[in-house]
Amino acid sequence: MTASKDTFVNNPLGKDTTLDDVLDGFEFLDDWEERYAFIIDLGKQLPAFPEQARIEENYVHGCQSQVWLTHHYDEDSGKLFLLIDSDAMIVRGLAAIILVALNGKSPRDLLATDIDELFEKLDLFRHISPTRGNGLRAMVGKIRDTAARVAVA
Repeated sequence: MTASKDTFVNNPLGKDTTLDDVLDGFEFLDDWEERYAFIIDLGKQLPAFPEQARIEENYVHGCQSQVWLTHHYDEDSGKLFLLIDSDAMIVRGLAAIILVALNGKSPRDLLATDIDELFEKLDLFRHISPTRGNGLRAMVGKIRDTAARVAVA
């Protein structure tokens, strides 16, 4: 593990900041410039990503920006906790939305979550560049692969 269990478990995204908070924020803000600012603010909630976790194994390929993802599976609770970081503010915000939806779930619940439905509800793909969309899919793909591996183990 590259970070303490507390760093993973105390991540506010998915715990203190919920999916309802994100959906309410998007509903309240009509203008996409305001929504971009909201997404960037969400990204500011990401916990510090451990420097020792910035390794090839944790690098998310397929993103326009540099993105790293690491995880901790808590056997006691059966939950998968995630940390993500990026060098781009908007990608950090998009990662925060992913974490709000998927962080702290059991691998089975995570795999059953229809993240595409969330992205459609937020109308994200129409308002981010195709390369950002590919990066978003790459992050989700890596998380789903991790959940599948943990669920089998």
